[in-house]
Order: sequence, then structure tokens, then C-alpha cells
Amino acid sequence: MPQRLEQLTRWLQQQLGASDLHIESASADASFRRYFRVSNLSPHTIEGLDARHTLVAMDAPPDKEDTRPFLTVASLLSDIGLHAPRLFAADVEQGFLLLEDMGQQDFLDALDAHTVESLYGDALDALLIMQRDVDSASLPPYDESLLLREMQLFTDWYLQRYRGYHLDEPQRAALTEVFGRLAASALAQPRVFVHRDYHSRNLMVTPHHNPGIIDFQDAVRGPVTYDLVSLLRDCYVQWPREQVERWALDYLQRAAEAGVFVRDGLSDAELLRWFDWMGVQRHLKAAGIFARLWLRDGKRGYLNDIPRTLGYVYEVSARYPELSALHSLLVPFQCDITQH
Repeated sequence: MPQRLEQLTRWLQQQLGASDLHIESASADASFRRYFRVSNLSPHTIEGLDARHTLVAMDAPPDKEDTRPFLTVASLLSDIGLHAPRLFAADVEQGFLLLEDMGQQDFLDALDAHTVESLYGDALDALLIMQRDVDSASLPPYDESLLLREMQLFTDWYLQRYRGYHLDEPQRAALTEVFGRLAASALAQPRVFVHRDYHSRNLMVTPHHNPGIIDFQDAVRGPVTYDLVSLLRDCYVQWPREQVERWALDYLQRAAEAGVFVRDGLSDAELLRWFDWMGVQRHLKAAGIFARLWLRDGKRGYLNDIPRTLGYVYEVSARYPELSALHSLLVPFQCDITQH
């Protein structure tokens, strides 16, 4: 048994007062964190739970991951009534958490033409509460440096390392200008709590208090459209443009009416521009991360999501003259672009 799993097992046995726990891999994400499902609990170990229940253990190696942001944001979400995993035990020094098990069905598994309105309705309701009620003042800012650094992942990992494409000086200058415009658009938006990965793989279908919200440890204070575009232009599932734009505008109008931001005469076209350009920033970052996950970490599965992700960038950049240099740059990579 690998050393980390041995340490986790001993810790769980101590926390749960049982030596015959059943521990099996639940999932691994795009970071160094791993998750295990824990079953065969002793009766009355935790009030309200018994041997029929399961828990989830997070293993976050402390030399690579810090569990404290997870704990902070979990409290922020739970305090306003949203469904973040309940915490049963924590050892920050070892990097172990024991959490509520939200089940095995995420939104991606459940979404289809018949369920999408209901599931997205729940997700958008939760997002509105998040943006309206979370006090995000203590969170790191989604500043210009971070926005630009994220987009540079596209250049470094997707273009140069994955595709072996090296920009000439005019291309580099044009792309730098586009990145600056995208960052400026993001910084011009009202600032709210930003989950940063609010999409179908991080929303769990739960019988009560849907959705269960996970993977929020990288939350920041940032643009009002960021989580909205993460959900509606998801890297893992795609919907027709007209439908996405209707959802986006309906949500932003609700958010303005709820006091999340002051619309102050902003037209639908201006709101969609915020939404579109925020999506381009996010999807450039994601394409770079997907390439890095393969090249650096050996996680090949994420390569399958690059065509959809770059397809968004290609389609949106074609509609804005200010982004034409980015659109032209993507033309040679049609093999990595899905168009609908």
C-alpha cells in the first residue's frame, strides 16, 4: 500500500474508531488532490450516520496542496445556505479532510435536453445566492496579473509545447494586444464571489438542496460573468448559442434586480460582450491547462475536451473585430476545433 494511502487509512481509523473501513478510490481531479469513498462505518461513530452511509476522504499532499482555502470557502458557502460538503474532520498538517459524500452523479452525467432547464435552473439559483450573499472581500482578487498569466498557458502549453507552434514577433504582439483587451473587459465588470470552476463536473445532483457544490478552493473576487460562462459554455458539454445567450441575459437581468450589480443602462449587447469575452479568456486558459495535464502529468483524457473548448474561442472571436488576430491564429488548428 503506498505511503500516503497508509497514512490516510490510519487517520480515518482514528477519526472513525474503526479498523475495518472499506476505502476505495472515488476520483482524482486536475490537481494533486485525490478522493476516496469510505464505507463500512461503525454505528454511531458520527451522529446521524451509520453503516449504510459513506463519506469522502480528501487526500491533498501538503507539499503540493493547501486545504485551508477549501475550508474557508466551504464555510462561506455553507453560511449562506448553499450545499457545500459538510466537514466531519480535518488535519491540515497532513492534508486530510473527511467530508460528506454527495453521491456519484454529477451534472454532466445527468444533463440532456429534458433535464437541462431544471438542472441549470438550480445551478443558476445557487449562483445568484453565491454572488448576492457571499462576502468575498477576504478572497484573493482576480487581477490583471492573474488574468494574463492564465491566458499565457494557451501560448506556452497549447501552442508551443503541444502543437510545436512558435509565434513570430507580429503574431506575438497581436496576441498580447488581444490578451490585454480581454483582461480589460474582465476588470471592467462588477466584482463578486467567483467559484472559478462552476461547471457540470463540479455540481453534484443531490436529492435535497440541489446542487451539491464542490472544487471551490480556488475562489477569488472577480468578474460577474465568470462563473456564468463557466456553467453555460462548459468545456465538457455544449448547448446551442441562442439558448446560451437567452440563459445568460435572463440571469444577468435577475442578478441586477437582486442587487448583485448595477446595470445602469447597459444594453443586452454590452452584457453579452462581457460574457463572450470572459469566455474567451477562460477557454484559452482551459486549453492550455488541458495540454499541460497531458504533457506534464500524463492525463490524456483532457485532450478530448480541447476541440469543444477552442471551438468556443474560434466562434466567438469571429464575431468581434477586436479579436480577429486570435481568430486568425486558430485557423491552422482546425483539427482541434469543434464548430456547431
